[in-house]
Amino acid sequence: MSVEAWLWRFPSALMAWRNLGRNRARTALAALGIVIGVVAIASLGMAGASIQYSTNQELGGLANQVTVTAGEDNPEPALTESQVRNIERLVADADVIAQKTGTTTIDAGGEPQRVSVTGLTQAGALYDAQEGEVPDRLRSGALVSNSVAEEFGLELGDPIEYDGQLYRIRGILEPQQGFGGGASVVLPVSAMTDREYYSTVTIVAEDGAAAEAVADRVERGMNGREEIVSVTTLAAVQESIDSLTNTLNLALIGIGSISLVVAAVSILNVMLMSTIERRGEIGVLRAVGIRRGEVLRMILTEAGLLGVIGGAVGAIVALGVGLLLNQVLFGDPTLVFEWASMRYLLFGFVFAVVASLLSGLYPAWKAANERPVETLRG
Repeated sequence: MSVEAWLWRFPSALMAWRNLGRNRARTALAALGIVIGVVAIASLGMAGASIQYSTNQELGGLANQVTVTAGEDNPEPALTESQVRNIERLVADADVIAQKTGTTTIDAGGEPQRVSVTGLTQAGALYDAQEGEVPDRLRSGALVSNSVAEEFGLELGDPIEYDGQLYRIRGILEPQQGFGGGASVVLPVSAMTDREYYSTVTIVAEDGAAAEAVADRVERGMNGREEIVSVTTLAAVQESIDSLTNTLNLALIGIGSISLVVAAVSILNVMLMSTIERRGEIGVLRAVGIRRGEVLRMILTEAGLLGVIGGAVGAIVALGVGLLLNQVLFGDPTLVFEWASMRYLLFGFVFAVVASLLSGLYPAWKAANERPVETLRG
């Protein structure tokens, strides 16, 4: 079915469509301005949404974690066994992972180098394996970071020495996992017999809100007037980053909106030129009984059609740009179908239609309010 066959039920829309077809080059250029504006708004908005999504994914394993260390007023240099037990008593609804730290020397045929060692039991709560396995409770063997494995050429089953004992590598860790992501070597906490104190306690809660509640509970339970423990959570940091990326999105959309405003001015010019060229025709319509409202509706429909056509084409092009952008940056083009990105396509389309209608208001009002005698005489 042709467009005219579909529009015949709406006389104003049909006449507006035919009027736009009179000068196709000028109509196409005006619609192209709308397309460019929509692509600019939607693409920049989707880019900002993708950056925010990527940032949240990077912090996703941290925002639900709370780290507890010795405070300024702690009588001991680090956390004691009794303090760790008190923390476990205060936190009954989350995983509490107490960690001891030390160093060891790795010699893989070159110059021996010292690397950091973390001793803990609940490795599965903090780490994921790139190779091998990460047991929920680490009781034997060792885990090494991806960077250490690459630097020293370590593989599964290779030995790691600590305090005179050898531990076979059971797993190679994904990079940057949780608060313990900086550890080079992870051993069972039972291996750290040379360490009396716990350097850190990591609490893994259900989500960011639960982490904030746990942090407040530990701080109130462990600290009175003195700071026995220092409690840190990244949930507040993530909120700040979200606020920053939202501001960035608004700035990007504002930049893209400039091109759409320019397109709206172009539509205003097109509609003014069109009404001037058809001044006599509009005068005839008014003389034979066509009301002002019908003329107004016809001109506004022309502007609206320009906005709808340009907005729809722009949204389709922007969708393609978003798919390509997410594929290149994140390797996952389907991110564009998340509501955080798709809303910018809708916003760009609506903005295009509204801007077009606003641009057509003055030409429509001017054409509808001219006296028929004067338009015929002109």
